[in-house]
Amino acid sequence: MANLQQLKKQFIELHGGSEDTIRVFHAPGRVNLIGEHTDYNGGYVFPAALTFGTTLLLRPRTDDKLAFASTNFELRGEVSLGHIVNDEKDDWMNYPKGIVNELQQRGVKFDSGFDLLYHGEIPNGAGLSSSASIEVVTAFALLSTAGEPLDTVEIAKLAQRSENEFNGVKCGIMDQFAVANGQKDHAILLMCDTLEYDLIPFRSGAYKLVIGNTNKRRGLADSKYNERRGQCEQAVADLQQAHPSLTLLGQLSLEQFEASEHLIQDETVRRRARHVVEEIDRVLRSIEVLKANDLAAFGRLMNGSHDSLRDLYEVTGAELDAMVEAARSVDGVLGSRMTGAGFGGCTVSLVHEDAIERFKEEVGRKYNEATGLAADFYVCSIGNGVEELV
Repeated sequence: MANLQQLKKQFIELHGGSEDTIRVFHAPGRVNLIGEHTDYNGGYVFPAALTFGTTLLLRPRTDDKLAFASTNFELRGEVSLGHIVNDEKDDWMNYPKGIVNELQQRGVKFDSGFDLLYHGEIPNGAGLSSSASIEVVTAFALLSTAGEPLDTVEIAKLAQRSENEFNGVKCGIMDQFAVANGQKDHAILLMCDTLEYDLIPFRSGAYKLVIGNTNKRRGLADSKYNERRGQCEQAVADLQQAHPSLTLLGQLSLEQFEASEHLIQDETVRRRARHVVEEIDRVLRSIEVLKANDLAAFGRLMNGSHDSLRDLYEVTGAELDAMVEAARSVDGVLGSRMTGAGFGGCTVSLVHEDAIERFKEEVGRKYNEATGLAADFYVCSIGNGVEELV
């Protein structure tokens, strides 16, 4: 985590004044361990909060201005609380502005504006939820300073709504939910349709989560994401012949799906639907094996998830496949898969601590040989959700 004294010094250099009334908040990034492209199908996901994320320093002003600054971006700006609009030139500042807009719409009153300084440790564009981290830490901090209740499930919902409506990004709830509700050494079994959730201990012992960033820009992700959503909706429409009340693929068990999958006319649509239903089943099996402390079985389920995303859902791409293949060739790796939307972004692997340096060297070399790109690796621990730092 960031050096708070250093950040306070930077805050004073940028905004002036003294340290006396500065408050410090932190929200993590997140990684999804298993359960990909199940969220918008009303199924289970299994994300975890990371120990690194976004730190926010905040101090009330004497006027109604919000003065935004970041250690990661040169762009700074001031806006009035009475004039919060999405402006393309404001770039990253539109994420916290969206939260202010959402809170004001909900009737939250602010006595003054604020000086704000954001410090992000999440690699930009890596698919580890930097935007959700900014949104959740802003909502938590502003609600806290306004003396409002700090319901982290509600904070996740308002952060998602802000991103959907103010920023026009049609994301699901998983990212904001994991960032707001994570707990150290636990992953979250989340049913995306109902927001029922359970904290599951993730006791990995001598094994560490290693995130590999392909550094491949995810150019295809948005268009293919919309195409996959459409295919899943088509599968639901076909399956309604046998299940008239069906609205989401996540409402079917694997057995129910297998008994009626012949009703899906298009073979590609059938493969997409099979991935979703089998992936939800994999998430539930992963909970069982973790409760039995069988990490090797969890690693095999991670592998099965990636293979399904590659062969049935077709959202991996050459770079992710090359990194996963290289990861699985290293002794001491229990499992490796893509995480996130696909077509670039990151992998997550379960690696024995004694093999981590060898993993970085071998996977980095093989990945570079296969793609011409240089990978970055992050050894991660599972941390808490959003909180105020003392």
